[in-house]
Amino acid sequence: MMSLKKIRMELARGPEFPQGNANHGFELVLPLGADGGIDAAAHGRDPLVCSAVRFWGSQEDQHGLLIQTDDGGWAVSFEIGEADDEPIHDLERHRFAVGEYVTLRERDGVSRTFRVVGVSDWHPGH
Repeated sequence: MMSLKKIRMELARGPEFPQGNANHGFELVLPLGADGGIDAAAHGRDPLVCSAVRFWGSQEDQHGLLIQTDDGGWAVSFEIGEADDEPIHDLERHRFAVGEYVTLRERDGVSRTFRVVGVSDWHPGH
């Protein structure tokens, strides 16, 4: 059984929100290696446990999966097909640790940066 982590990322400061916004972001459940990077081999063995929740203010939370794309990249996907995929820039190079930053290109075409604010162990049923 793989070791999974729950990662909370909140919108970092940018043009829309000069102070950032804790009410906009993602919670990911991912297998991480000892270095804090994604364990792609573990993801490949059981990709359906690698979940994503997008929370965005008063909008209803969206639930999806972390997928590996045909070009070898990574994206958050909420429905079958590519239309709603939100690519994560250089995910394989990211270290998921508090204070680190991750950039996603959301379905509106805008790239937004998120700050990792929490990393904790995750177990089924939590």
